This record gives sequence, structure tokens and C-alpha cells, in this order.
Amino acid sequence: MRILLIAVLVATGVFVGAAVPAVSGFIQGILASAGLAPSRLSASVAAPTASTTFPSAGPTQGSGDGHNHGKPETKGDGHAHGEHAHSEAEGEEGHIKMTTEQIENQDIKVAKVEGGAISRHILVPGTITPDTDRIARVPARVVGTVAEMRKRLGDVVQKGEVVAILDSREVADAKSEYLTASVKADLEKTNFDRQAALWDKRISAESAYLNAKAVYAEAALRQDLARQKLSALGLNAAEVAKLAKQDETTPNTSTLRQYELRAPLSGRVVERKVDVGTTVGGQGDPSDLYTVADLSTVWIELSVSTSDLAKVREGASVTVTPGREGGERKEQGKVIFVSPLLNAETRSARVIVALPNRDMGWRPGTYVNAELEVSRDKVPVRVPKSALQTIEGRRVVFVRTDEGFEKREVELGRSDDDAVEVASGLKPGEEIAIANSFLLKAELGKSEADHDH
Repeated sequence: MRILLIAVLVATGVFVGAAVPAVSGFIQGILASAGLAPSRLSASVAAPTASTTFPSAGPTQGSGDGHNHGKPETKGDGHAHGEHAHSEAEGEEGHIKMTTEQIENQDIKVAKVEGGAISRHILVPGTITPDTDRIARVPARVVGTVAEMRKRLGDVVQKGEVVAILDSREVADAKSEYLTASVKADLEKTNFDRQAALWDKRISAESAYLNAKAVYAEAALRQDLARQKLSALGLNAAEVAKLAKQDETTPNTSTLRQYELRAPLSGRVVERKVDVGTTVGGQGDPSDLYTVADLSTVWIELSVSTSDLAKVREGASVTVTPGREGGERKEQGKVIFVSPLLNAETRSARVIVALPNRDMGWRPGTYVNAELEVSRDKVPVRVPKSALQTIEGRRVVFVRTDEGFEKREVELGRSDDDAVEVASGLKPGEEIAIANSFLLKAELGKSEADHDH
């Protein structure tokens, strides 16, 4: 009996000794397939030996053939896949995927990069004045009385148009003298022609012919002098003779004393100095009836200090804006004169700017601000300031790609009020976002935040 008990115990020990390593190896295979290292197994479980045979537990996750072959397996190629995913994330950094429809819906404007000019300006206050080359007075060239004023203040006139009529004895005398001289000259010419014909036939004496010739020459000279006098008064001899013939048929409407005043240029009547019945042209009398100005172009008078004067040049472009309460209007003018003389009191020079005024919106006497262009440099790459954004302390632009936009760092050079030179980072012909580029910056920041998360 004792011998039987010992045999049972020995058999049991052998069975347990053989079973425990098998169970331990089986557990190790399952844990390894779950991603746990064999070292994490309990120390109380013995590691299998190379000669130990493990029972099959069926195919495990991650094994290709259903057998473990004594080695723990990972899920596919986990480590290699992790590196590939990281590489893709690096490739997408700085890129924004966006369709053409999305770009249009967000009103992101795109334009090609081009070269251009970088301009620098100085701001100088000024005053609008009439262009002195386009302002004229209508003078009373003769002594007389105003008989008719045909234009009112503010009326538009054309060059050569009759604006007033004077009643002048001086004019009547000049016209009468010319008409008389003309009649006398015609009579003497007739007499001279007859004496010349008789002399050719030797019917009359030579003395009669020579006397007729001298008298005709004198009459012609008087007529010429009378014509020059009319011309000095601004009258046309042919018109005077024509009107004299009309007066013969209508004696009650004599034009002998009438003197027409005409506008010297086209423009508007900006000043009316006399009324009907006023005596003009004499000593102490008004010398002008109207002032006419062509305000389609006006001048701006500027006072530029000596420190800026060396930068100002004739022909430079000028941007003119109204004063404090003049609205948002803007117009381009040009410097036409830079005075070589300095004002002794202000130590500044007079600068004149010609400014178009087609709608008559720039009124003489108005205060304006003028931005004078003092330098202009050509640059190969010029972009508007609205295209620039700052990301992590660096200036960037967003370049259009097939899939959307790409963030591009750029180095900047010279700048003016509207644009900046790009020294490196862009080439002419590339397309960039020039309006609402801040939306792309926000979208890029959102994408990077999602990636980090």
C-alpha cells in the first residue's frame, strides 16, 4: 500500500512538472501576441526551454500562418507605419486644400506676381487756385457806356462769343473815318484809272496823269491808316463795311456806335464787375466787365521746406485729397513748377501742381493735402501689402497651387504706402492671394491645431 502511494505521488509530480511549463509557454504566446513583453510575465512562471513543445492555440492576431514559432509578433509592421504617417504629416504642413468654389465663396482674390515701382512720398498742405493760364478778363478797350450785358455770373461762355455791347463815340469816329477814307480811295482810284487810260492814248497831259496818281496814293494811305486804327480797337474792317451797308437799309438800327466785347477764352463767368449804363474805359472808370475762368484744370500752391525741396522734381506725380472735412475724394496731379527762390521768412519754396478738375469739384480757395512723389524705384517683384501675413514672427504669402494654397516665407525689401518689394521667395508669374489672405492664415492655424491634437 505504501509502495502504491509513493508511485501515485511520483506520477503526479511528473504530470505537474510537465504541465506547468506547457501552460506557462502558452500564456507567454498569448501575451506576446497582445503586445506584452515576455519579461512582464510573473517570475513564478518558468520560461520554456528551446526543447519544449507548446500545444497549438489556433491562429493568433498578427500571425501570418497561424503559428507563433516561439517569437512574439506585433500587429503588422507597426513601427514602420508610424514613421510613414509622420512623414505625411510633415508633407502637408503649410498646405491648405481648397477648391475653386470655396475660394470664390470666401472672396479670396488671386493675382499674378509682377514687377513694378516702389514710390516714396511726402505730405504737404496746399491751397487750390485758378490756373493763371486759363483765367482772363474782358476789358473795355474803348471809352463808352455799357449798353448790354449778355452774360450773368456763373454762365458758361465760349471763346469769341459776344458777352457785352458798349455804346462808344470813339468807336463811331473810328468807323466813320474808315468808311470815309474807303469812299475817298475808291473815287480817287476811279479817277486815276481814267487818267491812266487817257495818258496811254496821249489824249491828256502827263501832268494830269501824275497828279491823279499822287491823289490816289494819298487816299489809299488814309484808308490803310483808318483800317489799322480799327484793328487796334479789335474791329474788323470788312465787318464794319458790311454793317454799314446793312445800316443803309435799316437806318433806325445803326451799328455805328456799337462795340462788341467777346470772351477771350472758353470757361465760366466767375466775376461781373459792372451793370448796364456804367461808363467804362475812361480815367477812373472800371476797365473790365467780366472775369472768365476755365476751371477744367486748377493749380495747387504748396510751400515745401528746404529739407524736402531737394527731393521734389518737376513732373513728379502728386496725389491730392481734400482737407479735414472734404470727404474721401482723390485725384492725381503733376508738379509743373518748382521755384528756384526761397521765401526769406518761411525758408520754403513755392511749388505748383496742375490738377484736372473736369467735374468742377475742386474749388479755388479750398485747402487740400498733397502727397508728392519724391522717389520711384523699379523692382522685379512687387506685391500689395494686403497679401502679406505674419506667422510665428515670419512674413509669408499664400501661393496658389492645384489643390489650394501653400504658405511661402518671403524676404521683404523696400516698401511704400500700398506695396512692398519681395527680395526672395517669389518669382514673377506665380499666383498669390492678395485679398482676404487672413482667412487662409486662420484656416492654416486651425489645421495645425487639429493635427497637434
